[in-house]
Amino acid sequence: MRPDDWHLTEDVDDFLARAGDFLRSRPALHNTPLTAIERLRTRGADAYGAGATVLGRLESGGEVRAIFFRLPSRGLSLTPLAPEHADTLAAHLAALGHSLPYVSADHSTATAFAESWQRHTGAAPTLSKRIRLYRLGTLTPPEPRPEGRGRVVGEQDHEQLVCWCGEFVDTVGEVPTVDAGSWAGSRFADRHFTFWETPDGTPVSMAAVTSMVAGMVRVDPVYTPAHLRGRGYAGAVTVEVSRAALAAGATDVVLYADPANPTSNALYQRIGYVPVTDCAVYDFSCAAPEVG
Repeated sequence: MRPDDWHLTEDVDDFLARAGDFLRSRPALHNTPLTAIERLRTRGADAYGAGATVLGRLESGGEVRAIFFRLPSRGLSLTPLAPEHADTLAAHLAALGHSLPYVSADHSTATAFAESWQRHTGAAPTLSKRIRLYRLGTLTPPEPRPEGRGRVVGEQDHEQLVCWCGEFVDTVGEVPTVDAGSWAGSRFADRHFTFWETPDGTPVSMAAVTSMVAGMVRVDPVYTPAHLRGRGYAGAVTVEVSRAALAAGATDVVLYADPANPTSNALYQRIGYVPVTDCAVYDFSCAAPEVG
């Protein structure tokens, strides 16, 4: 395909008018652009901080075949691409003078783009993260169920919530860190959180979901403090938010897990989540990535 088959814009409404049907056609696979672009649409230019957002779509025969998005101070996120299309995009962005800290996509697409980006720019890629996408099949609550119940997080829980999100970010190695001062601009601020609490009302685990877009809800994050793990709390709270999403009308409930973590992967599969695809993030030598 030619470089001019890629159409770039900073206009979110125009982008969604042209590429929205494509994104909604596979909501589980396209969950990341659906949620990120919806946040951009609803919160405006300051949703991800200062700087330009670039949105792109690949068209052929009058149909959108793939999209990418680049948020301020962040890397490139792609829907699945054939290697030759990844190369065309890399050449096009390099010719326009773009500088990328990282690329994130399904594993084969990310690898193809990273190799092409190195050829066109000289920036050496380093595989920094692998992540597995799951989609809920038949929800199967774990047995035995731990004592306690799920409770929707309220304003009175804000301090606890900020603390646990900060611990989660530290645990998984994300940047930037999260604290009371940075909360409003963090990716957690517009999530819908649930605590699992023991019979005496003590919170012991948490899970959150994104707002529904195209019938899709993503569970993110799931966190239990280290000293409380191994008691079934994470499974219980994940079931709780998954069941609530289905009850609210979600047709696709998805989540990501680190494939190197056998405990979390086994847990999600036990409660009904089915692997969809493996994704990868490649950092480029010119800068370090910001995750969010």
